[in-house]
Amino acid sequence: MKAQLSTTQGLQRKLEIEVPKTVVSASFSKVYESIQRQVEIKGFRKGKAPIATIKTMYKGRVAGDVAQDLIQLHYALALKEQNLTPINYPEFEFDDPSENGEFKFSALFEVRPTITVKKWEGLEVEKEKFVFKQEQLDKSIDNIRNGYAKQVEVTEDRPAQNGDLAIIDFEGFVDGKPLEHGAGTNHPLDLGAKQFIDGFEEGIIGMKIGGTKTLNLKFPDPYNSPELAGKAVEFKVKLNSLKKKEIPAFDQDLLTQIGSKQTPEDYKKTVQTDIEKSENKRIEDAFKNRLLKKLVAANPVDVPNSLLTEQKKTLVEDFRKRMEQQGMSPEAYEDYVTKWDGDFAATAKEMIQSSFLIDQIATDNNLICKSEDLDVKFAEYAQQTGIEESRVREWYSRPEQMNRLTYMITEDKVIKLVTSKAKIKEVDAKDLKEESN
Repeated sequence: MKAQLSTTQGLQRKLEIEVPKTVVSASFSKVYESIQRQVEIKGFRKGKAPIATIKTMYKGRVAGDVAQDLIQLHYALALKEQNLTPINYPEFEFDDPSENGEFKFSALFEVRPTITVKKWEGLEVEKEKFVFKQEQLDKSIDNIRNGYAKQVEVTEDRPAQNGDLAIIDFEGFVDGKPLEHGAGTNHPLDLGAKQFIDGFEEGIIGMKIGGTKTLNLKFPDPYNSPELAGKAVEFKVKLNSLKKKEIPAFDQDLLTQIGSKQTPEDYKKTVQTDIEKSENKRIEDAFKNRLLKKLVAANPVDVPNSLLTEQKKTLVEDFRKRMEQQGMSPEAYEDYVTKWDGDFAATAKEMIQSSFLIDQIATDNNLICKSEDLDVKFAEYAQQTGIEESRVREWYSRPEQMNRLTYMITEDKVIKLVTSKAKIKEVDAKDLKEESN
């Protein structure tokens, strides 16, 4: 076997392999003999048909089987000989082999870049300074109170206002014809929630119970029903009744409803502690991203196109699932992905670069995840979740889950090391400089 390696571009490599005709002939014989043992041909006992007959009947099929056998064996041998580890499945090029000649084929693939970490100590990174904001606590308490609010009838003589629940009859018309699915009776509408098109809720604000009104509006453009995008629409509306929220005080009675035995002050302290934990985690996650951006900027790494394509595809698919859950229309999703295609690509590239650097720093500093690290993490997860450690270990016995966990542990160890040597400047959130990809 002869193997010649060449660099086509960047991290792409091409292996051209030639298999001698003696090996090719032997492979043909092996395949023919295998067929001979398996097939039954009229006039011959199973396994006893002459090879000449087998060749006549199965010649077209055998060339493909021989090519597959020769490529599978000699591609692996050539990689070992050249000390290569491809990171993607190769593209093979070949002509059907001939029983009496050499067999040539080529394999096109990409390799992992050679990583040299030039600088990871002394990275200058900004970090948001944690400042507790009273309004966050107030908002959380208000959300709890609103969660236990009751809707009560508005009995005073006053117009509808923002925050009311309006009970309405309505009917829509486009070009003088009734709008399909555009009518409702005793429909509850939360004024201010933006459930209808712009101008609808605003048109009801100021109406009095029993009053009627005609709203001349326009559908937005684009709209989830393209045939209505930008078209004029007329709504005839009648306000049947109004309800308003009766929000309870934050007191012991409310806490009893919630199921808490804490005093209001103690409960606020608990909520504040949760907010602080959440905010600190957000800050740490943001700092980690900024640190990795700095690491990548200080240590440029080539990215294989095959990995970039796959990572970008994963990011786009994750985004699609999230937006689908939030009700984004397929048209809006496609527009967004097209508009921000460059950002998806840049993020994917940075993720791959940072993972390469993390692996190399971990290797250089003996930080690769070890069995004892996994033991600690399993015990930690068991304590946090209340699930038996044996079941936690069983979950992570799956290769995909284990790979994620070991990488996460390795990454955490590297981040701690790089952070310990970084020059960190704490600044107010408003003063954080935006890091570019």
